[in-house]
Amino acid sequence: MSDLEELLEKTETIKANSRSELEEVGSLQECEELRVKYLGRNGQVQDLFARLGKLPDESKAKAGKAINQLKSSLKEEIETQKEKFKRKQKEEQLKAEGLDVTLPGRRRGVGKRHVLTQVSDELTSIFQRMGFSLALGPEIESDYYNFEALNIPELHPARDEWDSLYVDDTHLLRTHTSPVQIREMEKQDPPIKIICPGKCYRRDTPDATHYPVFYQVELLWVDEELTLGNLKYIIRSFVEEFFGPEFSMRFRADYFPFTEPSAEVDIQPPDGDDWLEIMGSGMVDPSVLKAVNYDPETHQGFALGLGVDRMAMLKYGIDDIRHFYRNDLRFLKQF
Repeated sequence: MSDLEELLEKTETIKANSRSELEEVGSLQECEELRVKYLGRNGQVQDLFARLGKLPDESKAKAGKAINQLKSSLKEEIETQKEKFKRKQKEEQLKAEGLDVTLPGRRRGVGKRHVLTQVSDELTSIFQRMGFSLALGPEIESDYYNFEALNIPELHPARDEWDSLYVDDTHLLRTHTSPVQIREMEKQDPPIKIICPGKCYRRDTPDATHYPVFYQVELLWVDEELTLGNLKYIIRSFVEEFFGPEFSMRFRADYFPFTEPSAEVDIQPPDGDDWLEIMGSGMVDPSVLKAVNYDPETHQGFALGLGVDRMAMLKYGIDDIRHFYRNDLRFLKQF
């Protein structure tokens, strides 16, 4: 047998033995040991290349081709077997960690606007459709804008009703959104027609109808020749759209420092005997108009203010204002 024939026979033997051993391996470690045995620096395939150099030149090409094919195919087969063990090892690891990547993920619940946001947006939208523009202002106000410009001087007894939260000697968390009206009137000449929603603060002890934080929507319209009749028409239109045309409405005389005359507004459900208070209103006091350099002889105005929390409670039959602030999804998902 020639040296070439002997080398080719040795190549086939290594091919058969390596494939047979590869079928028997049982781990990633055994695959690596097999690779070193046949393809390592001192492996059997490397030994074939060493013997190749002893062949005559005319035989080297044929033998070299056979050895290279063996090296390439054996390397590919070992890598394929290694990948199988790696996947199996990964699956066992994931199983041991209790993670099944084939299971669908847990869906997050779809969020929605808070009921107070929904009602505030609805109130604002109703008045915007009547032609009122949206106006916003700061929640920390000066004593001047929160009280004095609204005809509530320092020793005025009405200040006791607001029970304010001061942040320093001259600034407080606003007790109503009326300061926005003053700020807007200072910026522009009449006519002015605005709606002012926002958060307010008072030193209230939480109970079923009171909370230190609450939301208001206030309205202001200043123009020539406005009367109490215009105010009543606006409120009647609002009641019909928000509560329904079957609700009755009445005015009750009241007192607010920044309006004169002033009135509370009540509504009555079609099937009920009790009247429910929904807002305060009135014609803008001339002193308030003078504070912003409006002439009360040529311009008149009216204003109204209502609580968003109260509107939501009346509309949806909610009996405790604290439900709005407890973040109980069982409650909030109803709206």
